[in-house]
Amino acid sequence: MKYEKKLSFIDLFAGIGGFHIALHNLGCECVFSSEKDIHARKTYKHNFKKISPTLFQENLFNDDIRNITPAEIPDFDILCAGFPCQPFSQAGYKRGFNDNHDSERGNLFFYIAEIIEEKRPKAFFLENVRGLVTHDKGNTFKVIQNILENELGYSFYYKIVKASDYGLPQLRPRVFIVGFRDEGFMKGFTFPPKKPLKYNMSDVWGGNCSREIGFTLRVGGRGSKIDDRRNWDAYLVDGEVKQLGVEQGKKLQGFPDCFEFPVSNTQAIKQLGNSVAIDAVQAVAGQLINHLQILENEKTQMKKTKNKGEWTELLVFVKLLAEQQFSLSDKNLNATSNYFKVQKVTTHNTEFEYYIIDKDAIKVFNKQTKEETNIKIGSLLNVDVLGDLKNAIIQGKRTFTIPQFDTIKNDLKINAVKGGTNKQKADILLDIENKQVQKQNEGFGIKSYLGSKPTLLNASGNTNFIFEVKGLEVSQIDRINEIETKTKLKDRIEEIEKLGGKLVYKGAEKETMEYNLKLSDSSMPRLIGEILLSFYKKRTTKISDIIDEIHKNGQFNKLTNYGDKQFLEVKTKKLLVDILLGFFAGTKWNGEYESNGTLVMKKNGDLLGFHIVDFKNLKNYLFENIKLDTPSTTRHRFGKVYKENGNKLFFKLNLQLRF
Repeated sequence: MKYEKKLSFIDLFAGIGGFHIALHNLGCECVFSSEKDIHARKTYKHNFKKISPTLFQENLFNDDIRNITPAEIPDFDILCAGFPCQPFSQAGYKRGFNDNHDSERGNLFFYIAEIIEEKRPKAFFLENVRGLVTHDKGNTFKVIQNILENELGYSFYYKIVKASDYGLPQLRPRVFIVGFRDEGFMKGFTFPPKKPLKYNMSDVWGGNCSREIGFTLRVGGRGSKIDDRRNWDAYLVDGEVKQLGVEQGKKLQGFPDCFEFPVSNTQAIKQLGNSVAIDAVQAVAGQLINHLQILENEKTQMKKTKNKGEWTELLVFVKLLAEQQFSLSDKNLNATSNYFKVQKVTTHNTEFEYYIIDKDAIKVFNKQTKEETNIKIGSLLNVDVLGDLKNAIIQGKRTFTIPQFDTIKNDLKINAVKGGTNKQKADILLDIENKQVQKQNEGFGIKSYLGSKPTLLNASGNTNFIFEVKGLEVSQIDRINEIETKTKLKDRIEEIEKLGGKLVYKGAEKETMEYNLKLSDSSMPRLIGEILLSFYKKRTTKISDIIDEIHKNGQFNKLTNYGDKQFLEVKTKKLLVDILLGFFAGTKWNGEYESNGTLVMKKNGDLLGFHIVDFKNLKNYLFENIKLDTPSTTRHRFGKVYKENGNKLFFKLNLQLRF
């Protein structure tokens, strides 16, 4: 079966392009690539500048994956990544996720997870050494599976595959991991059946070789004697010992004869050893594409389930149509006497507009066909129905169905509030009025307490902030990072200081976040540094209490010559509003608010609103209700000392804000 549409893919930790060749052979288009090694980059560009010229013409051949935010990557269908294997390899130190002695190579999987979370591709295809499966008694692999399957909602399949299973005369056991976004009840991907060898080692050498299948091509350790247990490149050919060269290496890995190496032979062999077995990748990728076609055919059946947030957005939508007004809230989420009447409701995800006629009827207007339909909203929605829908959302787990919503959705011709992206500050558009104000197409975000408490700023690599560790020796890295108490972040910081070290704020890990903070206020990055240190050292969570502590210790005042309490409160309130209505951490902000208010669904089902017409209550609500939270240190790559730029040591802290 062939996929009907041309699929796009990205090639992460690309090496010299083994994944690129395999997916290109299957008719897919590479829209983004990333490789850090300068020699591998040279080989990659030399061979793909004609096949995929857009990568190089539009600066889509990235170097360090840590230096790009996921939002900057073009949309794509399949994520391919042979992420660094040294942390899990028998040949390396096998530190795994704890490999912080050479930059952060052990943590690079989490950059993949962030890209998947942001871009939501149809599928992923990952490759690594088989030692990944058993590393740390299987715990490392469990973390990877849990993130991909439970946190990101993808299916998860893996298999230890040898290059010789799919035609190439080389052992090379590797774990292949495949997953799909919209598999639902169609779970059933299978790895393709094995294939006979295309050729053997005698064909590779052009002479009689003593082995039919070769050793695993790898990096380093060349020149061992043929009877050495570490030998991998010496072969007995026509009775003579010969050492594997570039041409033989290309055949073992399945590279075409036309593939060229504009680098030294030493670099070429190293690059081949770091690459993937193309035929094995292509066989599995072909099966992946076939499975995507099956899923595409069943797509409509798999859209019936939604998570709590998606169901709540629909509940807010129908509640506005039924109640036709909402009260503005004070800082404690109590209704004030001020309210807005709702005259029209529009979403980003439909061609329909919904006009309020009277308390019992609405008009549904199709913007494309100009057709109008009147609906008796009172008979469709009442207090009991809205209450039942609210309870169904509260009781739901993960993704689920609400059959009672089906009739409502069909009559109102709406399946979801948001479009294809979550990157919208305005989830819903309203025509509203009261005695003082009349607004059309006014954007409102939606926050809900029907599930876990909503977040103002979700944790990701975009919300990491870097501190340089001064006065600490490289030899002390493990001593710090091995602290695994319940309060390990607090205890690690205390141990750093006990050993004579000091955390000196450097800035946001991502340039985009630094830009957004400075656009909010020039002193904001520095203030964030103090907020994070106060939170992680003292475990004070409430933002208003943290600001009080910063004022009392006077450190911010020493650094900036500003620091009176009013100054700190005003700046913090502005930042909270800017995050709520203006910017996302991973996207460069233009300084404008995309939304002018927020609708809050309380646990009891009441719907209240905040709007800039009552800016004071909005700012006070955020300042009094936002708390800092500690996300997963493993998932978001922070909380450990790591070495970078020679022998400089650094430490990251993450900013997550919850209501």
